[in-house]
Amino acid sequence: MTPRRKRRLPQEAPSPPPVAPDAGEEAEEGSPERLYAVTGLHEGGRAQLDLVTLIVARSAPPPTSAPEQAAVLRLCSSPLSVAELSAYLDLPFSATTALLTELIGADLVQARAPIVRQALPDRTLLEAVMHGLQRL
Repeated sequence: MTPRRKRRLPQEAPSPPPVAPDAGEEAEEGSPERLYAVTGLHEGGRAQLDLVTLIVARSAPPPTSAPEQAAVLRLCSSPLSVAELSAYLDLPFSATTALLTELIGADLVQARAPIVRQALPDRTLLEAVMHGLQRL
């Protein structure tokens, strides 16, 4: 018995490319206009932030803060890295650092160096664990 062949269905026409937003319409999610609106105009330099720098909120978001700033302050109630914030906010690293620079300047968040763990664990701790496992 030979296998039956499936018939090919006619393919749909490709959808037209998206139209650029007019001046009155909202900008797309990843558009340069949105990123400029988020980061604003900076006169000074940016804070020296790395992907693993931990950000901690010092206070609740003020009512006059921008939506992205309020989101950062809500997310950072416990320490988060800049990389995690960038992913949660769906913003590029450069836009996230510009946003965080504003918040650091306003003293709303604190930047901390990442916690560095020891290269090798303590020998006495390993021996204690080993002896405990041997007793089982």
